[in-house]
Amino acid sequence: MVSSAVNKILFERPAFILTVLLVWIAVVLYFVYPFATAHRFVTLHKILKNGELTVITKNIDHCYYLYHDEPMGFEYELTKAYADYLDVRLNIKIVDKLENMIPALKNGTGALIAAGMPITPSHKKNLIFSDGYMSIHPHIITHRYNTKIKNVKDLADKTIHIRSGSAYLERLEELRREGTDLNIQVHEDLLTEELIQKVSDREIEVTIAASNIAILNRRYYPWAIMKGSIGAEQQLGWAVNPNAHQLLASINTFFDTIKKNGKFDEIYYKYYGDTDDFDYIDLSAFHRRIKARLSRYSPFIKAAARKHGFDWRLIVAQIYQESHLNPWAKSRAGARGLMQLLPRTARDLGVKDIYNPVENINGGVRHLKYLYDAFESADEEDRLLFSLAAYNIGQGHVSDARDLAAKMNLDPDQWDSLSKTLPLLRHKKYYKHAKYGYCRGTEPVKYIKQIMIYYDLLKRRGSEYGTTGMGY
Repeated sequence: MVSSAVNKILFERPAFILTVLLVWIAVVLYFVYPFATAHRFVTLHKILKNGELTVITKNIDHCYYLYHDEPMGFEYELTKAYADYLDVRLNIKIVDKLENMIPALKNGTGALIAAGMPITPSHKKNLIFSDGYMSIHPHIITHRYNTKIKNVKDLADKTIHIRSGSAYLERLEELRREGTDLNIQVHEDLLTEELIQKVSDREIEVTIAASNIAILNRRYYPWAIMKGSIGAEQQLGWAVNPNAHQLLASINTFFDTIKKNGKFDEIYYKYYGDTDDFDYIDLSAFHRRIKARLSRYSPFIKAAARKHGFDWRLIVAQIYQESHLNPWAKSRAGARGLMQLLPRTARDLGVKDIYNPVENINGGVRHLKYLYDAFESADEEDRLLFSLAAYNIGQGHVSDARDLAAKMNLDPDQWDSLSKTLPLLRHKKYYKHAKYGYCRGTEPVKYIKQIMIYYDLLKRRGSEYGTTGMGY
């Protein structure tokens, strides 16, 4: 009797059986899955035991990138300081999209997300955040000469270009619900930095960016400026797994410590200090400084240039571009002296006193010659420009630009090709396939252009400064 009843349920009521099965699976997952996966998140104990802190971040200007083949970036510097604070090594895990970062954090790929992430209600649904370490505002970004857009009310009937996954898409949707007639165009494969460039080039009219990103990009795209804010002040924070409470407490103590001892301000100034100082060519200042400063260094420049086969006036032009002939110059990236050597490069070159003009000049010219020799397949002029670009941005990024040129059917042995491909390495579409990743590729193009202007002035008007003669 019982058997026939069971058979009737099994064969005549499959929907009932399916429902019971699904309920049973749900119960098992609810009670068992958390225990099965709890061990996968990274605890403070695991970090200290393994001696390694793995950080999830982006390969972009304000997070992490390579410069002169050395890691840089505001988030990188902060996480490196935290790794040092814990006395462990730092491991960087690049994840391009936020929607991929959260699963990576939850499955234990990394201990924390440090990617300039604003602490928003939507983000707090899946993550827990450290105390805020930087205040930002979401700003309207338009062209400098766009007088029609100043604040939120001026966005009516405008097309707002914004990247996919932006924290400000939610705010724009809210403005639209409140009655502002916005057209929102979401870009899947463009970063905020790329949209700012499009504003600067007048390819689009307006985008939205966090104030920290907008400030960093003023150096590269001065025609794109911040207008009114579209929302309240927000805080950036590091995100950790919701179960990692000890790690969170440690991070908060770390931030409190570095804000008290000045380390945070030091890192902040390195990336955000003097952002109003755009690198325009001031020819009157060039003439004045060359006349006042060159004579004391020209004998050493001539000797080093002659030894390595360079026109010494080119070396003067490069030194002026690097340091304005100031032997005590120090960049935000830590490069020092007349030829702006990084400490590690100086050590490799045998430079003992990086601020000693003679040692700095000899080391810098020797480094330029090493780079020049590395590009032997190019003609002399292109080879020289390649070596200057590598001096500025790193040999690895120049190699990536050459590889990209070949893929685009451009001649990888011509500077004209690299002047096109280097700037492309700022864009995710291109740098995600590059060996050395994101590159501030507009910098070496501007760097070389300015050096060549100074070099031409020195050749044409060298007698004004006592700089006649090739010096070979």
